[in-house]
Amino acid sequence: MDDLTSPEHAAALDAGDALAGHRDRFVGAETPLVYFDGNSLGRPLRSTAERLGRFVTQEWGGRLIRGWDEQWMSQPFRLGDALGRTVLGAAPGQAFIGDSTTVLLYKLARAAVAARPERREVVLDRDNFPTDRFVLEGIARECDLTLRWIDVEPDAGATTEQVAAAVGPDTALVLLSHVAYRSAWIADVPAITRVAHEAGALVLWDLSHSAGSVPVRLDDWEVDLAVGCTYKYLNGGPGSPAFGYVADRHLGVLAQPVQGWMGAADVFAMGPTYEPAPDVRRFLSGTPPIVGMLAVEEMLALLEEAGMDAVRAKSVALTDYAVALADRLLAPLGVCVVSPRDSSLRGGHVTLQHPRMRQVTAELWEADVIPDYRDPDGLRVGLSPLSTSFDEVRRGMVALRDRVAAG
Repeated sequence: MDDLTSPEHAAALDAGDALAGHRDRFVGAETPLVYFDGNSLGRPLRSTAERLGRFVTQEWGGRLIRGWDEQWMSQPFRLGDALGRTVLGAAPGQAFIGDSTTVLLYKLARAAVAARPERREVVLDRDNFPTDRFVLEGIARECDLTLRWIDVEPDAGATTEQVAAAVGPDTALVLLSHVAYRSAWIADVPAITRVAHEAGALVLWDLSHSAGSVPVRLDDWEVDLAVGCTYKYLNGGPGSPAFGYVADRHLGVLAQPVQGWMGAADVFAMGPTYEPAPDVRRFLSGTPPIVGMLAVEEMLALLEEAGMDAVRAKSVALTDYAVALADRLLAPLGVCVVSPRDSSLRGGHVTLQHPRMRQVTAELWEADVIPDYRDPDGLRVGLSPLSTSFDEVRRGMVALRDRVAAG
């Protein structure tokens, strides 16, 4: 029987991978470095370097300020529509690019609780990403709200049953992540959204660990609001701008709290008072980060070419392989898989737990094997489907086994 830890086994998996040809389009994919952190910062596309250079010399350098009238003013919405079509399952006019995830979380959460002034509670889970929790803690102080916390299992995330037990007539907003940043648990978005709506609450989903890796159907799922970053599976680069989604039914109702000139009904009127735009533009505040959108545009084109269903299938195959290697190589050393074993409940990364993982992560970085570490004792194997090969997974897991065994 073929040994799944052998180079030959990994080579056979790569040979059967319909998306394998896309790997060469990423900078550095040809090197021996093992990159297990695509869920934190994706590799850049080779075309991005060309796109940035062309932008500087032709669009910025050639058109100068005329670029705003010619295309830049509409870029947050043109790219938002492309994101909606390719990744989010959203019809045009609901998604936009701008600000950071933190700022967009504040804007949309603050707008949501203001739209339910008679309700005084927000539901969220204790294991959500720190930014989500910190932003909502600040809004709770600002608006005199109560936070109702859901406690989740370390290898899972918030369930429909837990949300149903937490929401009630005083719930204004539910904030959860589609894919949990620590365990990779995939929340049941449509079911949880229905439960929240039945209680009269709005729902804000953080898609940072799913957008570009796990298919999303925001319109079909009747989601109210969503945010996410673009530097993970959307390969926008460090600090690239985040995206927001506001369902069409809320566009004329929600008032975002950071009023700026770019969200005004008439951007260049420069009038004495603020009148919000009637459409999704109202959720912008300041000047859009045009340069930061260029890499995202390149990656969206590739995702549209590959297709999100195929991307998800590759992601499942990669993480299944990582779990199988963990069972074979690492379980005898006391390493535990603390991500769902059912691939339908698992996003694009696998978290492995062992008391030495902080030190092991540092040692692996020195050897050009790059996972990341999350307390408590968790090493995350983040596998970006279009830039990661099966042999890369094999080599990284063998290196991980060697470092754990050496301790």
